[in-house]
Amino acid sequence: MSEAQAMESKTLGMLLMGLGGLVVLVGGLVFWGAFGWFGRLPGDFRWAGERSTIFLPLGSMVLLSVGLSVAANLLRRFF
Repeated sequence: MSEAQAMESKTLGMLLMGLGGLVVLVGGLVFWGAFGWFGRLPGDFRWAGERSTIFLPLGSMVLLSVGLSVAANLLRRFF
């Protein structure tokens, strides 16, 4: 393995460890109820009938989309 390939695999390994740590952190926050507000934002619509319920989380999905777009742009800019 050349020196360039070793550097790439080391960088990839660090990136995967960082992403794994982030997943563990977010999982812990979800487990302990830190995201209880998600799904109850203005713009999240819920219609309940006698035998069915329809839930349209528009506000939550807009917030998630903006957050992921910002994260992707930051990653693209710095990496």
